[in-house]
Amino acid sequence: MSNKENEAKTMDTMIKVLVVDDSALVRSLLSEIINRQTDMQCVGAAPDPLVAREMIRERNPDVLTLDVEMPRMDGIDFLSRLMRLRPMPVVMVSTLTEKGTDITLRALELGAIDFVEKPKIGVADGLRHLAEDITDKIRIAAKAKIRKVALPGSPSRGPSEQSASLGRLSTEKIIFIGASTGGTEATKDVLLGLPHDAPAVMIAQHMPAGFTFSYAARLNGLCRIAVKEAEEGERVLPGHAYIAPGGYHLSVGRSGANYIARVSDGEPVNRHKPSVEVLFESAARVVGRNALGVMLTGMGADGALGMKLMRDAGGWNIVQDESSCVVFGMPREAISAGAANEVATLADISSRLLDRLRKTAGISANRL
Repeated sequence: MSNKENEAKTMDTMIKVLVVDDSALVRSLLSEIINRQTDMQCVGAAPDPLVAREMIRERNPDVLTLDVEMPRMDGIDFLSRLMRLRPMPVVMVSTLTEKGTDITLRALELGAIDFVEKPKIGVADGLRHLAEDITDKIRIAAKAKIRKVALPGSPSRGPSEQSASLGRLSTEKIIFIGASTGGTEATKDVLLGLPHDAPAVMIAQHMPAGFTFSYAARLNGLCRIAVKEAEEGERVLPGHAYIAPGGYHLSVGRSGANYIARVSDGEPVNRHKPSVEVLFESAARVVGRNALGVMLTGMGADGALGMKLMRDAGGWNIVQDESSCVVFGMPREAISAGAANEVATLADISSRLLDRLRKTAGISANRL
């Protein structure tokens, strides 16, 4: 094979990235970061969505990095149109402000794979410091499955209150959820399927500091159960979901007869803080056979060993299947570790949890 043929083959296997940002400095920095990688190439840099639209047609990128606030059309409007007309992997580049956090969460709802926090000050040094994170997320996005976004106004799949009431079952059990890339929407789907009196839910979702409070508030407005960011020492109650604060580990503890949330600082585990491993290990140790584990979409292996400990302690684990995952990394590792009692599509996980609760209590679904 000639050098030209080798070069062409290499180009075909490279991840083609289009950068969309109104800042010339950011466009230059992101292009430089991308082009330094041996497995990716920046095929263009657009100052606004209208220019980006033409570049997408001409250059057919594999992944888009997209700013939020831009002239002529903002990033959210562009993303909404893009995911309807030409769905593709998108990594958002967002400044971490209260408004920016809400917009980023909206972008994830619309189908963006992940996001990178754009530094508010010291942009050049900040982006260079984030180079590994940025390029890792581009690689994940290039392999990710594009999620089908529900149309506005689509009815939820949640059970009716009358048919799903769980009563005393909820005081005996706790549901533990671990998720990463694609997990903000997957977790939402699971919670939407739970009734108001479901067992307590504790969640470790890989998110940075500053995002989890807004994320919890958004879910709280959508779900039948109450959703909040976990606080150190608070009692873990049925009908409530507790999300690990970004930048902190979440685990479950005991105070007398009550379960409590333990929120702690410390070193990252499996490169993550919060870590699913920390939460699931505590579930195995403290809750044992009364724990139900759920592993959702995400890259890597965080939580696989902790989930196996949960199963060994008598808990029951449900793992999201490959067909419904944005990234089938963490679920695959959990299955490989022997941690899964069941493997289910995302659409079925809530009902499987409810079925397991009924079966555990020896109650027929017709009696609920």
